[in-house]
Amino acid sequence: MVKTGNILRELSARILAEEAFTTLVDRPGMRIERITSTGQATPEGEWYDQDTDEWVLLVEGAARLRIEGESEDRAVSEAGWILLPAHCRHRVTWARPEPATVWLAVHFTPGGKE
Repeated sequence: MVKTGNILRELSARILAEEAFTTLVDRPGMRIERITSTGQATPEGEWYDQDTDEWVLLVEGAARLRIEGESEDRAVSEAGWILLPAHCRHRVTWARPEPATVWLAVHFTPGGKE
């Protein structure tokens, strides 16, 4: 079945208390999701540590990420992307609250060729 949508127009205008994760595609070995942030950050001392590789595109907004072992945050701006290998511990230290920061995340099984 063919599906269409608009990653930006389908957003709620309200400020979210928590980040919103919307799965757009879910297939064996791959998941694509939209993440909507309105100023949220990963709680201090917590890290994302995923079993899959994650390619993230910042569609709209601005954010900063901290990669475990790095001494400074990485700034991510609109149209910027980052590839996080499986088990690369990372956290969001800041996301622009208004208008919302919108991410497109592609999670996939590690080991594919680049």
